[in-house]
Order: sequence, then structure tokens, then C-alpha cells
Amino acid sequence: MQGNPFRVPRPRVTLACALVFFAVCVWLTAWREPLPEQRGFVFALMLCVSGGVLFASARRAFALVFGGGLFLLLRAITVMKQEYLESPLMPADFVYYLRSSLFETLRRYPHIYSVGLAVLVAIPLLLWLAWRGDRRLFARWRGGLQAMLRVGGVVVCAAAFWVCLLPNGPFAQVHARDTWDKMSDDAVLTDFFVNLRDSSVHLPPMADAATAERDWQSTATAAQATVPASQYPDIVQVLEESTFDPAPFTHCNVPACHPAMLQPDARTRGHGFLRTHTFGGGTWVSEFAALTGLPQDIFGPGGMYAPYVLAPHMRDSLPLLLKRLGYLTVAIYPTHGDFLNGEDAYKAYGIDHFYGADALGLDDWEETDAQMFTAAKRVYDKLETSGLRKPGQPVFVMILTINEHGPHDDPMSTLPKPFQNLLQGLPADAALNFDTYLARLHDSDVAMAGLEHDFLDRARPTVLVHFGDHQPSFDSLMSTLPRTLPPALVPYRDYLTYYMIKSNVAGPPLPGYPMLDIAYLPGMVLQAAGLPLDPYFAAQKVLRERCDGRYDDCPDKALLASYHAWIFGKLHVYEE
Repeated sequence: MQGNPFRVPRPRVTLACALVFFAVCVWLTAWREPLPEQRGFVFALMLCVSGGVLFASARRAFALVFGGGLFLLLRAITVMKQEYLESPLMPADFVYYLRSSLFETLRRYPHIYSVGLAVLVAIPLLLWLAWRGDRRLFARWRGGLQAMLRVGGVVVCAAAFWVCLLPNGPFAQVHARDTWDKMSDDAVLTDFFVNLRDSSVHLPPMADAATAERDWQSTATAAQATVPASQYPDIVQVLEESTFDPAPFTHCNVPACHPAMLQPDARTRGHGFLRTHTFGGGTWVSEFAALTGLPQDIFGPGGMYAPYVLAPHMRDSLPLLLKRLGYLTVAIYPTHGDFLNGEDAYKAYGIDHFYGADALGLDDWEETDAQMFTAAKRVYDKLETSGLRKPGQPVFVMILTINEHGPHDDPMSTLPKPFQNLLQGLPADAALNFDTYLARLHDSDVAMAGLEHDFLDRARPTVLVHFGDHQPSFDSLMSTLPRTLPPALVPYRDYLTYYMIKSNVAGPPLPGYPMLDIAYLPGMVLQAAGLPLDPYFAAQKVLRERCDGRYDDCPDKALLASYHAWIFGKLHVYEE
């Protein structure tokens, strides 16, 4: 019987459908990246993955469906994570969320749960259809030769994939961006794969154990408290988002450049320049340093993703020590707790109770400092009535503000009149950004006066700390603005903010430094509170004194190496 001339063999139909599916996937993934080089980067990775699967499975349609579907799935996951969790997809998510918070996240976001179920059904079905309808390649090749070809093909495709990920490889341009861009722009797949390399964590150089023992054994015994346990003070710590002291800037010569919150008074125990380790963004690494006593950059590029890759491994921190001393630890947060893994990270740092914007009844990203401070006082007052706090128990409250967060380029007409065209002599764009900042700083200044009244104008011993987490970028104009600094601080000009430590009980002034590394801030807080130091913070106090307030740029590199050997090798402050 003569065959039907219009009948197309099933493998051809399957391959044609797979090609269409792959093209659609390319359109929905690689071609959604903003820049041509990013599209080429993602497309090259798709080809590498599909090629590797082709040689591994010996099926063309299956390889196209697998490669295209994998990238489409990654795109869908990252878009949904950005939509519902307000943070980009990162390689660490597949480890961290599976280990700790996946089911809790799915419970809170039923849309993600529904899509997850659909994906678990649809993708295996498509792969099964592609496999069944496809024709096996290399079937006529002899066993040994076929195995060599297939293994060699997989190796070549894997090597090509690896080369694409090299920072100095053929797609070096997509790697050469700052970390904030990699975590906040629309190139979601590019950022995911670039972060495969960036998220690696490496411990800093360390001396041998004998040297560390010799240098730091004297700190192995916890330092005694200078106040009785019954008088341990409450500690209120405020991270002021994107806040710096404007006084050193040449054109900032009006009274608004000297707000009261930045000026020492009778209650001030310590203040000065704070050396941070990020610019223009990256608040989460300043949170990490201010709570753990470690700058993120000593861990290599992966340190920039501290809430994901460092927080779960911390075994000591300011909140953890305070908890051991009997404190109740609380965090007041201006965004949802899922943003950049905030709530899980804070729990790892030692926070007992985390209150995000939703729990506080606030609009995330829109709160003024006054709203955050009012919410903090409301939570504080309810701790005892709700039974969360024992009578007389000291409390540590960490408050994150967001009022000064950029951008700072809203129309000048939207500013309060006293701040419209306030600074003279600057280019229009720079003046707009600076005037906007000063208007927001004024609001923070008024709010800080209220916070001081709530917590310092009372009998209960209290330490109040506030500091700037990083300078804002002012649309990349900040680094061009002239300022007057001591010569030794000029190299750090883009990484200087401020810190202020006050208390309502008498005590000696804290030591002053040309600039204080943010990693030393927890130790300064403990010292101001008169609390006992555990071996970790006792060693850090010595390092601070011997390095004159510097940390990873301490001139004595040998001392720093032995310190790291002590805290990581002996005290196990961080465990991989």
C-alpha cells in the first residue's frame, strides 16, 4: 500500500514544535534583558545548556525543550519573587529557601504556591512528550565512539558555559557592574548567572593557630561589666538610611547643614565619622556589619549578599550576646520582612521579634522617620503588656529607617519652601538632590528629637545609637561634590557617614578615632552600655584600639591575620 504523501513523521513534528517552543522561550527570556550584550549573554548560556543536554540525552527536541524551559522557569521564578517578595532571584535562594523558609514563603503567597504546582505538572509533561516523540541521535555509532562523542560534547558545552561566566571572558561587559545594579536592575537572568560567581564566599587571610593564640589568648576570658546586671540599660539602635553629615561639603553653608541630631550634647558618649563599606546602596551589608562586627568585604565578592550567604552561618553577634545577657531583641523594619531575606537574616543575627511594615500597619518604603519611631515606641510599650517581655528585662531595639532613601530628584516645587533652591553655587541637578536630602534630613532631625524624648527623658537607663549606613549616590553626582576633609580621610570620602551614641546615665566618654569602621560599632555600643564582653567582642575591642578605629585597612596586616585566625579558627564566630 502506498503511504500518505502528506503524512509528516512524528519526530519531525516533535522537533518543529520544540524549535518553536525554544524560540518562544528565547523571546521571553534572553530578549527581555535590557541591553544587547545581556541578551547575547543569556542566549549563549541557553545554547550551552541545550547543547549539553543534547549530547547527554542524544535527543534534539528534548534538549530544546529542557534548555528553553529551564530558562523560562528561571525567568518566571525571578519575576514572581520580585513581584511578591520584592527581591531578585539569587543562586543562594535555592539553598537557603529550600533549607529554611520555602514552605513558610509558599504559605504566605498562595499565588506562588499555585504556579509552583502548575510548573511541577506542566514541565515534566512537556519533557515526557518531547522524549517520546523524539528520535535518538548517534544510534548508528559504535558504543565506544558514541560514548566518547557524547561525553566530549557535554564537556565542551560545560566548558563554554564556564567561559561565559568568567568576569574577564567574552561577556566581561555584563560582569563589570556594581553590586547594587546586579541586585536591582531589570536584567534578571543576567544578574542571576553573574551572581553564580559573585556569591562565592572566602574567608580572609589568616595566621597560624599558634600566632593567633599568642596574640589573643589574653582576651579569651570575658570582660566584666561596669554596671550591675539589674541596671543593664535598654539599647535603641537606629540605622538611618542614606544619611551622612553634610557639614564637610563646601557648598553646604546654611544652618540646615548642621541639624541637632548630628551635634554632640551633654548626653553624647561618642560620635564622629563612620567608615562604611558600600556606596549608594547596599544597606543590608551595613546592617550585617553593625550587628555582627564584621565588614562584608573581608569575605570576598559573596559578602555583598550577606543576608543570604553570611547570616545563616553567624554564631556570634551583638543581638546574640545581648540575648545571652538576658535581653529581649526586637527589630522594626520599613519593608516587608521578605525583602532581601531581611526577616530570616535578622533571626540569624539573634533577633527575637521582627516587625515588618505589614505588621506595623505601615506602607513599606513610604515611612517617615517619625512613623518608624512612633511604631517602635508602640511596639516597645506593648512588649510587657503582651507578656513577651519579663518585668524589668532589658530590651534591644533595632530600627531601620528609609526616609532618606533615594532618589532625591523629585521636582523642586515639591519640597517645603525653606528648602527650595537652598544651596547656591551647585549645578542644578546636584542642587536639587542636595536640597531634597536636606529637607528629608530636617524631618529626621525633628523625629530624632522625639525618639530621644521617648527613650532618654526617663528614669530607665538607656543607650541610644544612630548612624548612617551609606552615602546616597545623588544620581551619581555625589562623588563630584567638593568637600573638606582631613588628608588621611580623603581616600575614604565616598564611604564616610556618621555615628552618634548617647545615654541618659553618666559614664566616661567613648574613645574617639579619625574614623570608626562600622564593624566596630557593636563593640562601642556594648562599651557605652557597660556590658560584659564575650571573648569575641573583647578581642575586637583590642583590635579597634591597636588599629585606631580601622578594620580591613588596618596598617598592621599581620595583627589582622592573627585576629581572623582567632575569631574564625578558635572562636568559630562564623562557621561554613
